[in-house]
This record gives sequence, C-alpha cells and structure tokens, in this order.
Amino acid sequence: MITPMAHNLWPLYDLRLRTERLELRLPNEVEIGTLCQVARAGIHPPGEMPFGVAWSTKPSPRFEREYIQWHWKQRADWTPEAWSLELAVFLDGRPIGSQSLMARQFATFRAVGSGSWLGRPDQGRGLGKEMRGAVLALAFDGLGAETATTEAFLDNPASAGVSRSLGYRPNGTGSIAPEGVARETERFRLSRADWLGRQRPQVVIEGVDACREMFGA
Repeated sequence: MITPMAHNLWPLYDLRLRTERLELRLPNEVEIGTLCQVARAGIHPPGEMPFGVAWSTKPSPRFEREYIQWHWKQRADWTPEAWSLELAVFLDGRPIGSQSLMARQFATFRAVGSGSWLGRPDQGRGLGKEMRGAVLALAFDGLGAETATTEAFLDNPASAGVSRSLGYRPNGTGSIAPEGVARETERFRLSRADWLGRQRPQVVIEGVDACREMFGA
C-alpha cells in the first residue's frame, strides 16, 4: 500500500533537509511572517549592503509586504525550466534565516546558484556553512547537479569564506550595483567532481523523489 503524500498538489512542501543542527523546508504563511520579523530585526550592520538587491533596507510597510510577496512569487512562477527554492532555516524549531537554491533550464545545464541570509544573533556559529552545505547536498546528491556557482562582494569575506570552506574554486570577478553604485564581486564555482572528492556534510534529504519533475531533474 502506498502512503499518500502530505501535499500531493505541491510536493515541495514535503521536502526536508536535515543537518546536525538545522532543518530546512518551505515555510508556511505564519513562518514567513516570523522570518520577516527576524530579517527586519537585522541581518547586517547599518551602512552595509551584502545583497545584490537592496531589499533589507526598505522602509515599513513596504519591507513586510514585499517580503511575503517574494515568497508568493517564487511559488507562483515555479516551472521546471526556471525555479527558485526559498527554504526557511530552523534551529531548535525556530526560524533563523533563509537559504535559496535556484536554476534555469536545470535539465539541460545541471547548474544551480544559491543565496542566503541569517539573523544577526545566529551569525558567527558556522550555521551559514551548514545551511549552504544542505542545499548543495540536495543539488548534487539529490538532483544530480554538475555545477554550483555563487558570488559575493569583495567586502563580504564571511560569504566568500563559506564558499571556500565547502570546496568552491575562484571563478573570476563581476560587478553588481544594488544601490546604484557598481561594486566589484568575486565569483566561485563548485564542480560535481570537487563535491564528491572531499569530505561532505551529513545531510538527510526527505521527499525529493516526489519533486524531481518539478526541478526538471
């Protein structure tokens, strides 16, 4: 007898990534609100902008409204050809941040990108590396990705440090202008061979089989 899925119309709700300390999954409406409060309380020092889009400094109520709209949009616009998985990160049952994994034409290129943020009280504890490692495990071990890329501003050594610690290699430079002024970035690339050729984080992946068609995997 086959046990029915908890969310047969949207199986991504049953996708779970579990690490030593964290659980990553799609947040429900209440949890999106809690995540919004965590983000509003502070992700980075005033005067800094570590993101490619300056969303974290928008005034209320625009900040709150656009935050929940962003989560709605990623689900509404999802197709196997273009998707962005916006996972909430939970520590001891409480949302502490967000970790994304995204791709375009994954079936063809087998390439993913990632992005994340973490509330300031939980920064500096190795959790950023742990949550990125979780989505890399999903990408390479769960979905069969061949490459993962990421990008960080030169004045954001913490993000670059996470990338290097997980095996990414330098992949050139770029430029982004989140506040209308161009700032140089450094790019990183992680290959499947490099991922499989090193000690990897222990990640339990649940519910991925029911989602493969949605990812184009």
